[in-house]
Amino acid sequence: MTRTVFITGSSTGIGRATAERFQSEGWNVVATMRSPADGSDLAELPNTIVTRLDVTDSASIGQAVAEAKAAFGSIDVLVNNAGFGAYGPLESTDMAVVRRQFDTNVIGLLEVTQAVLPVMREGGSGVIVNISSVGGKMTFPLGSLYHGSKFAVEGLSEALVYELAPLGIGVKIVEPGFCDTDFAGRSFVLSLDPAGGAYQPTVDAVLATLTALQAQELGTAAGVAETIFGAATDGTSQLRYVVGADAIATLDARAALDDAAFLDMIRGSFGLAVEPA
Repeated sequence: MTRTVFITGSSTGIGRATAERFQSEGWNVVATMRSPADGSDLAELPNTIVTRLDVTDSASIGQAVAEAKAAFGSIDVLVNNAGFGAYGPLESTDMAVVRRQFDTNVIGLLEVTQAVLPVMREGGSGVIVNISSVGGKMTFPLGSLYHGSKFAVEGLSEALVYELAPLGIGVKIVEPGFCDTDFAGRSFVLSLDPAGGAYQPTVDAVLATLTALQAQELGTAAGVAETIFGAATDGTSQLRYVVGADAIATLDARAALDDAAFLDMIRGSFGLAVEPA
């Protein structure tokens, strides 16, 4: 029987690459996105449907899951990929952005998972792959919202292992580093200090460093998709999968250093004062 994968945020980047990767292996693919017109070429692939799903819109979640079940009968793998990053000084960030960050990266992920679980439970098996980030295990300056949301994904995913394993449902966390996607474009929101005041030196340093990092050789969306496919199909109880040499090196340093030393290392890499004022 052909297995089915259900993917959120499939219009570009990691989500699209993941849809293509599973489809190439003969899977049924449900590629969801806020604007299905963006995936018209995906819809032309065999055994693939493209449907609307906005993780902040409960009705669209229920409808997309119903369409998947009607088309293919089951959902064997859920890839929770939809998300974005909000950066900037917390004091300067509108609460609408704060709520959007957590509604998208955390509440939306939970609601999609909640909607898919009955389908998996009825089938007695399934795998949930939650896309976190190296930023779910460590932080960059000005990232309190984004990192807070990804730390939440790490915690909720780990906790779900206990309740879902007895039902035959596995949980996986994929933690990519920097990747050649449009995250810094359509998936990135930066709130600036409107007065150009106390936070501006930190903002300037962070923007300069992130620009330099983006210019370096990055991991690829296809590489992350390969890891997602492997995590979904390896049949193991491994929980976390780190993707990218930069992510591996950073998390190795996080594990080796105490908090003060690691924070000083990150400050230094961003050109910030090593000792706080």
